[in-house]
Amino acid sequence: MTADPEQAPRVVIADDQALVRGGFRLILSTAGIPVVAEAADGKEAIAAVLKHRPDVVLMDIRMPVMDGLEATRRILESRPGQDVRVIMLTTFDLDQYVYAALAAGASGFLLKAVSPEHLVAAVLLVRTGDALLAPSITRRLVERFAPRRTRFAGPGSLRAHPPRA
Repeated sequence: MTADPEQAPRVVIADDQALVRGGFRLILSTAGIPVVAEAADGKEAIAAVLKHRPDVVLMDIRMPVMDGLEATRRILESRPGQDVRVIMLTTFDLDQYVYAALAAGASGFLLKAVSPEHLVAAVLLVRTGDALLAPSITRRLVERFAPRRTRFAGPGSLRAHPPRA
C-alpha cells in the first residue's frame, strides 16, 4: 500500500528505541508517508508535534522522562480542534494500557509486532478520523462484552419486542 504523495499524512515517531524508530521510518517512507520528526521520550514528542504539526503521531507507551500516555494527553490538549491523531504502540498487550490510551484520546492502539502493511494502513486510517485496535484486543473486547450464543437465533430474534406491562 502506497500513499498518494499529495494526501500522505505527515508523521512523528516517538519511541525510546532508535532501532524501532528507524524501522517505522523505513516502513512509512517506503509507503510514501513522510516522517517529519522522531522523539526518544514524551517531552521530545510534544516539542516535535508543536514544531512540525503532523497529522499522525506513532507513540510508544513506556518511555523515559515522560511516558506516551501523558505525552498524548498533553498533545491533544494543546491542539484542541486540530486534527492530530495518535496511535499508541507497545509490546505490552495489557487491557489497562488500552483503556488508558483511549482515555488519553488516542485514536489507535497497536502492538509493535504489527506487520508493515498494517502499520501503513493504520496511519492512513486514523488520518481520516477513524479509530482502530489491534486484532487481539478487539477479539478480547468482543469476547468480554458480547455474550456468546450457542446457536444462531435467526433474523427474527433481532426485532424489538414490545415492553411488558
